[in-house]
Amino acid sequence: MATFSPELEERFRKLLASYPHKRSALVPMLLYAQDEIGWLTPEAITAVAERLEIPEIAVREAIGYYSMLRTQPAGRYHVQVCTNISCLLRGGERILQHCRHRLDGAAAGSGGGEEGTFSLEEVECMGACSWAPAMQVNYDFFHHLTPERVDQILDGYRRGAPPRPDPAYPGNGAAPAEGKGKPRA
Repeated sequence: MATFSPELEERFRKLLASYPHKRSALVPMLLYAQDEIGWLTPEAITAVAERLEIPEIAVREAIGYYSMLRTQPAGRYHVQVCTNISCLLRGGERILQHCRHRLDGAAAGSGGGEEGTFSLEEVECMGACSWAPAMQVNYDFFHHLTPERVDQILDGYRRGAPPRPDPAYPGNGAAPAEGKGKPRA
């Protein structure tokens, strides 16, 4: 079974106590485990299934459904670029190609270029159609992107001074949840 930090074990305990059905804690538990480890290892998947008393295949099905859950290592900063219809029509493919070029060809699921600093993934939808094209870096959203704006964002992460997420995106005005928006160790 995967070993999690005492803080994460406590968070799991609270999650399980807050839902009437253990299975309802599945996605939050997977996100928290991924934040701590960096990706969902086979051991972490087994551990979550055991805690929820559900078959491991049910955990893997959820992971397969949600694009924010990964079973491969990612860079410290995981960049997701939307290329769904709204973003596509407003330059999402150009933004994705620009990111590939700037990040030295980082591929989905890889540790990325620059010695694991970045990884890049094309995603289908971020729910930001009104602000297309959009991308997410870890838990920070950026929208109305241009190649120049992408350069500013990526350069900020490279310098260790991530830019503030765009405030017009719903949820970005609130303080991030504990552990959110921070790079993984």
